[in-house]
Amino acid sequence: MLDLEIIPERSLRCGDCWEFILGMHFSQAVGIIQSQVGVIKGVQVLYSETNPLGVDIVINLPLDGIRLIFDPVVQRLKAIEVFNMKLVKLKYYGMAFNSPEVAPSIEQIEHSFGATHPGVYDAAKQLFALHFRGLSFYFPVDSKLQPHYAHGLGSLHFANGASPVVSKMSVYSGNNMAESRPPPMPLSCYNQQLYLESATVLRDSNGTRGVRLQLYTEASARVLEQRKQVLTREVLFGDTCQDVAGNIGAPNRIFYKSEDKMKIHSPSAHRRAQTKRSDFFFNYFTLGIDVLFDARTQRCRKIILHTNYPGHYNFNMYHRCEFQLQLTADKNPCDDSHNDQVSISAYSKWDSVSSRLAPSERPVVLHRAGTTNTANPFGSTFCYGYQDIIFEVMPNNYIASITLYCNTSFPTILPYNTCGKAYNKYLCNRNNSQDDTNKLTAV
Repeated sequence: MLDLEIIPERSLRCGDCWEFILGMHFSQAVGIIQSQVGVIKGVQVLYSETNPLGVDIVINLPLDGIRLIFDPVVQRLKAIEVFNMKLVKLKYYGMAFNSPEVAPSIEQIEHSFGATHPGVYDAAKQLFALHFRGLSFYFPVDSKLQPHYAHGLGSLHFANGASPVVSKMSVYSGNNMAESRPPPMPLSCYNQQLYLESATVLRDSNGTRGVRLQLYTEASARVLEQRKQVLTREVLFGDTCQDVAGNIGAPNRIFYKSEDKMKIHSPSAHRRAQTKRSDFFFNYFTLGIDVLFDARTQRCRKIILHTNYPGHYNFNMYHRCEFQLQLTADKNPCDDSHNDQVSISAYSKWDSVSSRLAPSERPVVLHRAGTTNTANPFGSTFCYGYQDIIFEVMPNNYIASITLYCNTSFPTILPYNTCGKAYNKYLCNRNNSQDDTNKLTAV
């Protein structure tokens, strides 16, 4: 049985071991659960495939009586619910108010948490709700006593052992559970990682140039008080590994492509040559992006932006990339012939996007499978090409990812000349103007 402490409007904590904090990202809560294998048992993830942005994402712990409720848009923890008080021990400021020895009666709650406003009776559910700021308790009571609820349960007299006990408890941010919203990610959850506020796809008359990232992280560790630091960085096609790592930090992981299964759709697929080198990705999980580098030139050739929808094969691997992409429409709607721009974000649906553009008619079916388990419970996705962009679309019509790629050839980065002569160096001259593209100059 878990022994936990309640911090109203903040968290549910297990000593100094771990803590479910309001505002933390879904993946961080999953990480805690994975670290407590054998302690936390029986985990369920509940979501809506048809309406992933309208229905909360829930991590249900049925054997511990706890439910973690996440906002489906920002995917941060907005409420913690204890739905079975008999499966968990709870305390507040070191004082137990729920355990096998202490029943969470109305008297015990008032003794532990102090006085509050009169509660509210829900006739449909036959529950009496007692609200503190960021914390609510729900008591099942007899409907015959409903006329007396105006003064609260504490004004009623019950026989010994007949006092109602808490059946459910909720921790949230704000004044009431119905209007609760996930707070910003707490600084204690940053863990010295870089996070993405927004991403803008940079394009000009020649196509896609790269992405501009609005980032945030902790301020310097030398500052005694924690604070948020905001950064703006760019990742452009042609950037070297050093350029990217210098701009947005070291990746969470480097992945080498052992096989490119999409290469069969290339006109030169029959020219496959076995080489000792492999293209490789910089994976930035907390930013929701991947950067692909060419094995020969060591320069950025692709950028992948992930939307992290539940029901996708890669769900919970990345944070959602909040991107904005502006394209010129190929088709105008009948009611607005002057609107020639198509705005695409992580929340756009493919049917509304494709109605304005002219993507490839026949999609490529992408069926992911693990190396040890060939079954994919989430099914296939569909990839549509448009100019220098590939849209990966889920069966529910939402965009799972967009891949930005570059067809421009870049020179190879050469090592030092073994004869002691000056070596070839390619300088990336960045113009401060946001509209100018990178220029590679050979020296």
